[in-house]
Amino acid sequence: MDRAEKHALVDQLKGTFTESAVVVVTKNHGLTVADVEELRAKMRDAGASYKVAKNRLAKIALEGTPYEGLADFLVGPTALATSSDPVAAAKAANDFAKTNDKLEIIGGGMDGKILSSDEVKQLASLPSLDELRAKIVGLVQAPATKIAQIAAAPAGQLARVFGAYAAKEDA
Repeated sequence: MDRAEKHALVDQLKGTFTESAVVVVTKNHGLTVADVEELRAKMRDAGASYKVAKNRLAKIALEGTPYEGLADFLVGPTALATSSDPVAAAKAANDFAKTNDKLEIIGGGMDGKILSSDEVKQLASLPSLDELRAKIVGLVQAPATKIAQIAAAPAGQLARVFGAYAAKEDA
């Protein structure tokens, strides 16, 4: 990798760090190529990305970003998971780490705050942005549904009473 390629990679990483809502740092102790491809696919499905970068270049890219404190985590074979959704990267990395013991979450950052591995796992347990949106839509629709049910209930009761009287007269 020549100097120009290194500068381009540092600029790309810096852009990723400034645009991301969350960055998760993982250690990959002996992941196979197939494992990494599976992890990247899961990250893409969740709306996140997973990148293995040289620690020295990643440390340079972290300078001047809200995640500058993550430089301490970049020791040994590490990789970075990022996403604009504050939960997506953490959830995808945590789910993969549960099934594959070769991936270890060592820390992360969110909105300029450095997170320990336990905090990243807690973040992963939160619902994603899409799940929260679905819950909000359900909560907004629930009152309208209840009002319609309440308004229709007396008419339904009257219909049942009339039906009972009709059945009584027929018998």
